[in-house]
Amino acid sequence: MIRQTRSINRMTYRDKLEARIASTGSHLCVGLDVRADSASEEVKRWIIRVIEETAPYAAAFKPNSAYFEALGWQGMRMLSQVLKAIPSEIPIILDVKRGDIGETQAYYARACFDDLGVDAVTLNPYMGRDTLEPFLKYPGKGLYLLGVTSNPGAKDIELQKVGDRYVYELVADMCQGSDHTGLVVGLTNASGDVLSRVPDVPLLIPGLGAQGGDLSALKGSPRKAPILVNVSRGILYADNDVPFASAAKNWSEKINEAMGKRVFNPPHHEYNAQSPDASAA
Repeated sequence: MIRQTRSINRMTYRDKLEARIASTGSHLCVGLDVRADSASEEVKRWIIRVIEETAPYAAAFKPNSAYFEALGWQGMRMLSQVLKAIPSEIPIILDVKRGDIGETQAYYARACFDDLGVDAVTLNPYMGRDTLEPFLKYPGKGLYLLGVTSNPGAKDIELQKVGDRYVYELVADMCQGSDHTGLVVGLTNASGDVLSRVPDVPLLIPGLGAQGGDLSALKGSPRKAPILVNVSRGILYADNDVPFASAAKNWSEKINEAMGKRVFNPPHHEYNAQSPDASAA
């Protein structure tokens, strides 16, 4: 039985992610999109059980801040407690999609990296590169810019052309100069043509599972930067008879098969996440 808590880690986000992928053979990002009506102790225990069961198959965890924010200060306290329960060697991407200017964005960066202590965030870059600067002041932290998202509305802006280039290509240009800055590319819109226009930067790929994304777009990819494929509802809200661990294992194997990777063999130990005291801030 292994009990682990998060600790200060001097590795960069990319180093940590690449080490995790190498040690597990998994490219699965487990999305924590928790649909709850309260921030009760029961809900927190349920989330921690998801973490414990899926941890052996997780290259990263991605809690979606909105689901916790909607529960008020109690929800944000629960988010802080849940983050502390994730084993320290597993990267955490906070899905916040922040996009603002100046001092406001600096406070968003402070909330994510100083207060919550996550390893990476998702950002909305459509107000320009200067909105990234407050986050780039945290060396070694990971940023994923919204490139081509998985929703139908991606065609309204992201998939439009400006001259002879697509808008998402202009976003991809903002990744240059930072090994820790990558793109969100939704699987439902990630055709081979899209991926061929995206530089070899870290990718966070949502849209698999409930959204119906097709993994064939990843087949035979020559990319060397780390790829994460996110599954949320397909694990958290799969058939009631399917354990979280089984769902995570199934998706991890499907992703590896599509990418031509080796069959995943989970570690032969059990993760036991630290459950913080409910009274902790």
